[in-house]
Amino acid sequence: MKGSFIVNGKKAEWSFAPDAVLLDVLRNNGHTEVHRGCGEGECGACAVILEGRLVNSCQVFAASAAGQKITTVAGIGSIHSPHPIQQAFVEAGAIQCGFCTPAMILAVFCLLQKTPNPTDDEIRKALDGNLCRCTGYVKIFEAVRLAARRMSSNE
Repeated sequence: MKGSFIVNGKKAEWSFAPDAVLLDVLRNNGHTEVHRGCGEGECGACAVILEGRLVNSCQVFAASAAGQKITTVAGIGSIHSPHPIQQAFVEAGAIQCGFCTPAMILAVFCLLQKTPNPTDDEIRKALDGNLCRCTGYVKIFEAVRLAARRMSSNE
């Protein structure tokens, strides 16, 4: 089957199997910034923003996402023009192996859009479902706080 998608602001038309999940369709079409973790919706590594909502792309049939807006971490910033959240993750050292980082950044992006000055409990809740095996989350929390400060003061 075929479907049209709006990925990071650009229209794309892709062919895929009727039972294909969004994760596989994205990766098969060059969006390798979306990572395959557990494939069961438990680790959060495959998270994308679908129509403004953070979802695990391994749990979404591609056909159900057709015609919708999808944002990956590449859609909010780049290596040459990083989003303040991406920059904060680098500066705080919250990127150890980097496998969970794209999805973590998207979770923080969604959080800070709704809650510009989150408490630690709000950060914890927003990151629940995004597993990191490297950092112990301390540096990730530091990065979230740094990004929140910068975004609220437009540093």
